[in-house]
Amino acid sequence: MKRSFIAILITVFSFQLQAQQWSKSDVEHFNEFDQLEKTFALEGDTIHVINFWATWCKPCVAELPYFEALHNEDFAVPVKITLVSLDFKHQIDSKLIPFLNDEKIKSEVSLLTDGKFNDFIDRVDPTWEGSIPATLFLSSSNRRFFEQEFHSTEELKNILSTL
Repeated sequence: MKRSFIAILITVFSFQLQAQQWSKSDVEHFNEFDQLEKTFALEGDTIHVINFWATWCKPCVAELPYFEALHNEDFAVPVKITLVSLDFKHQIDSKLIPFLNDEKIKSEVSLLTDGKFNDFIDRVDPTWEGSIPATLFLSSSNRRFFEQEFHSTEELKNILSTL
């Protein structure tokens, strides 16, 4: 009887780990920043956390677990986390999708392939020099931009508490 119960638990746990399997259709692809920017429309008291990253960026990859932990937190107000990948369009299947599956990413992921970096960088924030990782926090009353790597979920939570 104990063995059956343990086998059931292992099966359920294994299923939960494999529940999120990314495919190309799960990643919203934007060819132009204008299209992506519309998804950041402020609604009510929702706080948007928008992280610009890429699979080839070591500091970006290092901080992703903190955004994932934030994704799993319960907050007094709604928090929407969007991971905006700046990976290359031709590497969606070979790099981005396998990475999302290997790392068990559950946050919303978008792919931005707008090559007009100088145009959209200034629109995200005029102080952005163009390096990644970069993160924008938006609320109805506040906007904060960080061109840096975060080192803990607590850092992110502290910023959220100021919004």
